[in-house]
Amino acid sequence: MGELLVEMTGISKSFPGVHALDDARFELRAGEVHALVGENGAGKSTLMKVLTGIYKRDAGSIKVKGVEVDVPNPKAAQDLGLAIIHQELNLMGHLTVAQNIFIGREPRHGPLLDEKALNRKAAQLFEELHINLDATAKVANLAVAQQQMVEIAKALSLNSDVLIMDEPTAALTETEIDELFRITRHLRERGHGIVHISHRLEELKRISDRVTVMRDGRYIDTVPTADTTIGQIISMMVGRTIFEAAPEIPENPDQEVVLEVRHLNRGRQVRDVSFQLRRGEILGVAGLVGAGRTEVMRAVFAADKPGSGQILVKGTPVVIRNPGDAVSHGIAYLSEDRKRYGLALGMDVEVNTVLASFGRFTNRFGWVHSKAARAAALQLVETLAIKTPGIGQRVKNLSGGNQQKVVIAKWLTADTDVLIFDEPTRGIDVGAKSEIYKLLNDLARRGKAVIMISSELPEILRMSHRILVMCEGRITGELSAAEATQERIMTLATQRESVAAASPETTPALSVGAN
Repeated sequence: MGELLVEMTGISKSFPGVHALDDARFELRAGEVHALVGENGAGKSTLMKVLTGIYKRDAGSIKVKGVEVDVPNPKAAQDLGLAIIHQELNLMGHLTVAQNIFIGREPRHGPLLDEKALNRKAAQLFEELHINLDATAKVANLAVAQQQMVEIAKALSLNSDVLIMDEPTAALTETEIDELFRITRHLRERGHGIVHISHRLEELKRISDRVTVMRDGRYIDTVPTADTTIGQIISMMVGRTIFEAAPEIPENPDQEVVLEVRHLNRGRQVRDVSFQLRRGEILGVAGLVGAGRTEVMRAVFAADKPGSGQILVKGTPVVIRNPGDAVSHGIAYLSEDRKRYGLALGMDVEVNTVLASFGRFTNRFGWVHSKAARAAALQLVETLAIKTPGIGQRVKNLSGGNQQKVVIAKWLTADTDVLIFDEPTRGIDVGAKSEIYKLLNDLARRGKAVIMISSELPEILRMSHRILVMCEGRITGELSAAEATQERIMTLATQRESVAAASPETTPALSVGAN
C-alpha cells in the first residue's frame, strides 16, 4: 500500500434526536481496498457522506494527501479526487452511457455537442478499465451491474483517486460480483484507494486488505483482513455474541393448509405455478435472479394482475383483485424494496404501524382513535425491539433493520395469517439479521404461515421447513429441510422443466380476478 490518501480524525455529526458520529476516524491508503463495516446505524455511510461533502461535519479534521481540507459540498469533494457510488445509483436513464459519464463536460464542435468525440472518449475509458460497455446504449436498458460500471467509469473520468462504494453487491448475482471485484482489483493495482461498505461479511476475505469496524457512531478498530476471522469482526461490530443459526421449529405436516395456489400464470414470468402453505410453516422460495420468485408472490397478492389460476384461503376459493382484497383475506406482502413499497418514509413510526389497518383505529366519521393507535404502536416497538427515539420519529431516519421491523409491525397490527417476505434481510447487518430470523421463527410458533424469498442460500437452508425452487417462471423442485443442500438447490435452479415439484391436484384454471 502507498501514500495516505485520506485521514479523518475526531469526526462528529448530529441530526435531530440522533448522534450519528462521535469521535469517529478512518484512513485510506493508495493501492488498498479498505472495508468499512458495522451494523445499520453504526455511522458508516454518514462518515463517507461527511468525507464527500454531502453532510457537513460538526467537529473533526479531514486530510487529503496530507493536507487538511474543508469539504463543504460534493463539488469540492470531486475537485479533491473523492468519488462516492451510492447504493441507489445516480444515473439518468434516458441518456446514453457516454452522456451520463461526461454530463456537463461534453466535448463540443463550436456550439454543438460532438457525439462522435463523446463516444470515443467513453470507449477509450472502457478499454483502459477492460469494461465491456456500449457507449451509445441507453442507461435505462442496462442491468444494475452495468450501471455500476458506468458510475465507476464516471468517477474515474473525473480523475478520482478515492472511490467509495456503498453496498455495491447488494443487487448483483455471483457472476456480476466476480466482475465487479475484477474491476476493483484492477483499480487497486493502478494505485486508487477503494472504500468498500458492505453487510456481506463473506466478501471481505475476497476483496479487502484492511477492515475498519464502527459501532453506534464510534470507531472500534482497524485490522488486517488476512489476520482476522469473520467471527472476530462480528464481535467487534455488535459488541455481543451473535448466533446466526435460527432455532429449529419442528415441521407439522398435519397443520391446516392456509394458502393454496393452483396453476397460476402471468406471461412468461409465472408459468403454471402451484403450491401449498401450512399454518406454522416457513416456506423458502429459492432461484436465480429472474427466476420469477417475486413475480409469483406479487401475483398472489394482486400487486400485479395474474393471467389465470386459482387461490384458496383455508380451503375456500377466493377472488383477489387488488392488494386490499389480499389483506382482507389475511395475506400480507413485504416487498424487497421496503422504502418504495413498504413504508411512508416521511411519516412517523406510529402512522406506519397502523397504516394497513387504519379502519380499526377510526370511527364512522373518520376520526382517529389516537390513544388506541398510539398504544398499538408502542406495544409493537417494544415487542420487536425497534430502536427509535420514539414513535413520533420519522421512519426515514431509522436504520435499515429497524425500517424492516416497522414493516413487520404494520402487518402484525393488521393481524394477517400469511406473511410473504421478499428478501427480508437484504441490506441489513448481521445483528439485525439475527433479530429478523428470531422474529420469523416467533411468527411461525404463533401459528402464522410464512413465505420467505431469499437469494442467500445459507439463509434459505437455515430458515425453511420446505423449499420451492424456481427457474424461468416455473417451480422446478420442492425439497424438505432434511434433503436440501446448496448443490441440490442450484441444480434445480438451473433446470427449465419441473422435475420434483409436488403439485396439488389438477383443477380447471380459473381467472384469479373473476367472479
